[in-house]
Order: sequence, then structure tokens, then C-alpha cells
Amino acid sequence: MGSPSKGARLRAIIEERRAVIVPGVANALGARIVEDLGFEAVYVTGAGINNTFYGIPDLGFAGLAEIAQHTAAIASSVELPVIVDIDTGFGNAVNTYHTIKTVERAGADAVQLEDQSMPKRCGHFAGKDFVSTDEMVAKIHACVDARSTRDFLIIARTDVLVRDGFEAAVARAERFIEAGADLTFIEAVESEADLRSIPSRLSVPQVLNVVVGGKTPVLDQSELRKLGFGMVLYANTALQGAIVGMRSALQHLKQAGRMDEDGAIVAPFAERQRLVRKPAFDALEKKYASDK
Repeated sequence: MGSPSKGARLRAIIEERRAVIVPGVANALGARIVEDLGFEAVYVTGAGINNTFYGIPDLGFAGLAEIAQHTAAIASSVELPVIVDIDTGFGNAVNTYHTIKTVERAGADAVQLEDQSMPKRCGHFAGKDFVSTDEMVAKIHACVDARSTRDFLIIARTDVLVRDGFEAAVARAERFIEAGADLTFIEAVESEADLRSIPSRLSVPQVLNVVVGGKTPVLDQSELRKLGFGMVLYANTALQGAIVGMRSALQHLKQAGRMDEDGAIVAPFAERQRLVRKPAFDALEKKYASDK
């Protein structure tokens, strides 16, 4: 027998319910760093793509074509399972069916689908609106029908807590599980007591989304593991760290009028080449040299 697929590996990790931390990235270089540091999966963040590539907030501007393009680049750059933020599925249930086919071909091993109406907003923004439970259930059915293997995981997110309260959010998540969701998560939980109760309230592994500076209380991974969460998503920690790093390096350049190779301020040239695997391309050039 061959090695298990990336999707099968991801399913096994999640079903252990040990609160595996999954960082989000918006590009292949970020994914390489996630893999290099020993994380077990990576998340393609829609917010990060909007912020990084367009310089605009997470208000549903990036479409399926952009998400698929970034997914393909990221999935081909790492051996990690890749989870993809598909927002609302980019339309109705039929659109969602097409979205699953598209991102699976691009290399996704799992998707996160949410129950906001279009245009969607970051889960920690005000002004969110929502589709009916029945419409979201239809989209989940479409995901189940469209995926080519059960090891392609469907993560169903509900944002209705802000409007309808915690119990209503739990009830929605239960409907999502009945429809075939492999994981669910309740977004923007503000009460630590509610947060702690989530894994015991729902039958499938749960995702906790930690937005640094957002509404949800931050607990240590060890505590979340005891509670039984399947995944702890830090979707834009790398992006927020990169902002600090870029600002620090550029401030130094502006003030000093020069930039030397200082590992405390910028990554060394050799480290950058290692991350993008230049030695492998050097070997290819040598292999295919015309004068040998």
C-alpha cells in the first residue's frame, strides 16, 4: 500500500482532537515557512489574499479564480494538507458544487464554507448578514456530492451567534453535521464559558478560529487540547507578523540609508534561496546543461 493521501492524513490529525494549530497563508512562500517550522497543515486565507494582493479589507472581493490560483501555487509548493477558505461558496448551491470541483483540482484537501450572505465579511467585522439554515444545508449537500473522495473534508462555519445567540449557532452547527459536514465551527465566540462548551456540544471535531486582536478569547493550545478541539486556526498571524517585519526592515533602511545582511532585521540571502529551493533548480540546470 502507498502512503495515505494528504486528505487522509488531515482527517486522521483532526479526528485525534488534539487542537492542532493550523496557520493561514496567502502565498506559497508563507506555506514553505509553515512547513519548514513543522506545522501539520496550512490554510489558504481569503482575508490574507484580499489584504496582501489587493490591499483591501476582507469584504468578499477575491473570487473563485483568484482563490483557485493561489491554492494551486500553495498546494504545489508543500507536502502539507491544504485547507482552503471558500467564503460562501461564491454563490448558491450549484455555484458551491462548481467551487468544490475547482479547488479540489487546484490541490485543496479541505474547504471552509460559511453561512453569511454575499458579499461576506470577516467574521469579526460588524454588519454581517446570513443565509437561511436550509440554504446553507443545501450548499453542504452540494459539497458532499461534488467532492471526489470522503477524505476531502468539509468544514462548515456559522456566524449567526452575533445575531441569534450561542444556542442558535449550536443548533445550526447540528444541522450542518446532519447534512454531512466533517467539522464545524462557531465563529466569533466572545464568552469563554461558551467556547469551553463547544467540543462537548457537537459530535464532530470542532474548529476554533483565533483572530489576533479579535473577539474570541485566546487560550493555550494545551487547554484547547484538553477541551477536545480538533483544529485551532490562526488564519492571519503570519500576515500580521509580516507587517511588523516589513515595517521594521523598511524603517531601518529609511533611517540608516543602507541595509546590510543582518539576520535580526532581514532574512539572510542564503536563507531566502533555501526557502525557494534554489539548489534544486541549480541541480536541474546542471542536469539539462547543453554543453555536457
